[in-house]
Amino acid sequence: MAKRTILHIDSSARVARSHSRRLSKLFVDAWLTERGQDDVIYRDVGTNPPPFMTQNWIAAAFTRPEARSEAMKATLAFSDELIDEIEKADVIVLGAPMYNYNMPAALKAWFDQIARIGRTFSFDLERGDFPIEPILGGKTLVVLSSRGEFGFEDGVRRHMNALDPGIAACAHYLGASEIHTISAEFEEFGGERRAKSVEAAEAKAKALASSIASVLKAAA
Repeated sequence: MAKRTILHIDSSARVARSHSRRLSKLFVDAWLTERGQDDVIYRDVGTNPPPFMTQNWIAAAFTRPEARSEAMKATLAFSDELIDEIEKADVIVLGAPMYNYNMPAALKAWFDQIARIGRTFSFDLERGDFPIEPILGGKTLVVLSSRGEFGFEDGVRRHMNALDPGIAACAHYLGASEIHTISAEFEEFGGERRAKSVEAAEAKAKALASSIASVLKAAA
């Protein structure tokens, strides 16, 4: 059976009480139950945030590789490390809580570090209104999220949801050809609604991991 690689990213600032971390771990654990031989690369950007882009970073990224100075190469070294992880991954598991209706700053910084011309996308004005072309492809993105309020997918707060569209808009940098999103809501409300939402999200995370892993097992 061919080995696969899971890239597991957590981005919550919380550690002990993070529901998105719990969901992402449940997914990975369920996956390994089906495919224990697979590799897992883990990165915690919530407790170890990537650096923000700087003027020097932008200058280095848009300089041709053969023309980069040693200082430029050093500036991009961490970005290269993150992209290497994405290139190895078949499935990207993203623990992504909703902060103020959007993604955590640490997760945005991670996306900014991996959106690199020549590594995750190409740019050609001859392609007209759509000059960006993804370089990577064929990967599955699984987003495990927790939200303080409710109704962000098809409900009353759909218009306030900047998290899911933001991740979807950047998914091509990851080479994601399909995206699955599971979320637990009502965190700020608590009570029975919260408990039911968490229970449903946990069951969905386990089932999704088993489903995707089983398809790969059958195809092997």
